[in-house]
Amino acid sequence: MGFLKPDLPVVDLAEWNKGTRAEKIRPMAKHWAEIGFGTPVVLHLFYVLKIILYVLVGWLIVLSTAGIDGFTNVGSWWTEPIVFQKIVLYTMLFEVIGLGCGFGPLNNRFFPPLGSILYWLRVKTIRQPPWPTRVPLTSGDTRRTVDVALYAALLVMIVFALFSNGTGPIPALDSEVGTLPIWLISAILTILVLAGLRDKTIFLAARGEVYATLTVTFLFSGVDMIVAAKLVFLVIWIGAATSKLNKHFPFVMATMMSNSPVVRTRRLKRQFFEHFPDDLRPGRLARTFAHVSTAIEMLVPLVLFFSGGGWLTTVAATIMICFHLGILTAIPMGVPLEWNVFMIFGVVTLFIGHADVGLSDVTNPVPVAILFAVIAGIVVLGNLFPNKISFLFGMRYYAGNWDTTLWCIKPSASKKIEDGIISIAAMPAAQLERVYGKDGAQIPLYLGYAFRAMNTHGRALFTLAHRAMAGHPEEQYVITDGERICSMAMGWNFGDGHLGDEHLIDALQERCHFEPGEVRIVLLDAQPIHRPTQAYRLVDAATGEFERGSVRVSDMVTRQPWDDTVPVQVDSSTPSTP
Repeated sequence: MGFLKPDLPVVDLAEWNKGTRAEKIRPMAKHWAEIGFGTPVVLHLFYVLKIILYVLVGWLIVLSTAGIDGFTNVGSWWTEPIVFQKIVLYTMLFEVIGLGCGFGPLNNRFFPPLGSILYWLRVKTIRQPPWPTRVPLTSGDTRRTVDVALYAALLVMIVFALFSNGTGPIPALDSEVGTLPIWLISAILTILVLAGLRDKTIFLAARGEVYATLTVTFLFSGVDMIVAAKLVFLVIWIGAATSKLNKHFPFVMATMMSNSPVVRTRRLKRQFFEHFPDDLRPGRLARTFAHVSTAIEMLVPLVLFFSGGGWLTTVAATIMICFHLGILTAIPMGVPLEWNVFMIFGVVTLFIGHADVGLSDVTNPVPVAILFAVIAGIVVLGNLFPNKISFLFGMRYYAGNWDTTLWCIKPSASKKIEDGIISIAAMPAAQLERVYGKDGAQIPLYLGYAFRAMNTHGRALFTLAHRAMAGHPEEQYVITDGERICSMAMGWNFGDGHLGDEHLIDALQERCHFEPGEVRIVLLDAQPIHRPTQAYRLVDAATGEFERGSVRVSDMVTRQPWDDTVPVQVDSSTPSTP
């Protein structure tokens, strides 16, 4: 890795461009396996600085609270429940503004590095209501004044809460400051729900499965709030570990570690693969890392929750802190960095600071039990029916098992998109050309393809892309990751393929009026935990769905990243208009 310049693959562009897509991906996959994306060190330092600023601003916000004093006198206030409350709300604000997950150049966001607030305070941008036909007053896909007002109100109320004081002593928690007023918590939750019913993107961007759920615990009494928050953390950890009990996760581990700025030597990076450079399936080291990390995430939180203090709690907390530091220092794609910092903060404040507070101390167990049942039930349903529930609420973080989309777009359609929608960002390929030049942009574009192909679903996506473009010369299309389309069209995306489904396709078609064949989309659902297959759909933006079927996970995991010949089971097919 260079300090200012990226370490990109060196290829003979003229010869390389003569190859098929699979042939062009192969040297990119080899590069990824021993170097990663080749990100300049300065960009990693940029994200390190962002983490430091996130911590510093949160620290100062806490110190603005009456009764909490001393920048370095942390020992006198770190267990105050209002500190935990404010960091939860502050991180929710950080995310919903667009500064957290999916921010910046490591998520292919260059100009500008974020969307979110720049989109959601503007009318006529695209929104996605989750249940437009079932919830009154939510239909349509155009942002209106009421949507802007709800989003602005959410930001204002969170900021107001961050600079509010506590309600007074809570003897059961040895607290002199107390907690935030219930009415303020209720107002934030109400506005977030209303905004989310009008546009699910905002609710997902606020990381509702983490921060909104934790905010619900603030409606409980002091001791009950702490126990409920601990249960939320427990569901996050065990839910995420459960989702990793699949054949996909070792591929994620190999891909993430080979891109880690901490793992510096090429020799070590190669050890994460079966037999570099010819067999880039996960090697024994990657499989070991995957199994050990899954076991840690599944079992250690139980010890942390039930140990109740002492050396056992300290050991378990140390392991979980190291677990999240491992993810954090790998700087994973999508850059969910502040989330990992927050999880470390939660380990310290909840499980160490209130280690002696457990289930036996709950004064009103019914609401706590209902909350636990709801969030645990959503995780179960999210793994059984991933096509219905976001991977975020299914806690399928890092599992390698996500809903994904691949868009095949002709240049004429790209022009229609740029002219037809309100957006502050150019099309993804145009952004790369602005940074790397027209010819040079092909290399990072194909490195992006290689990243997708290093994960199991990439083999299926590129196989299905051939079927999506059937009847048309493939060289007429630019293949674009669906996450990039969502980021450009709606202002945010963090690995959720649901945001690039038929709702977005229809919204773009209404605005851009594509001709048949101009835009073809591959939609690949995640694997249900009880099934060996992943379902897919092929859609023409102008004429609709023209094929659906499934691919077997066992066929994907045995192939190399450049192999786009995965067997396909076609369930239904209709002739697509040329």
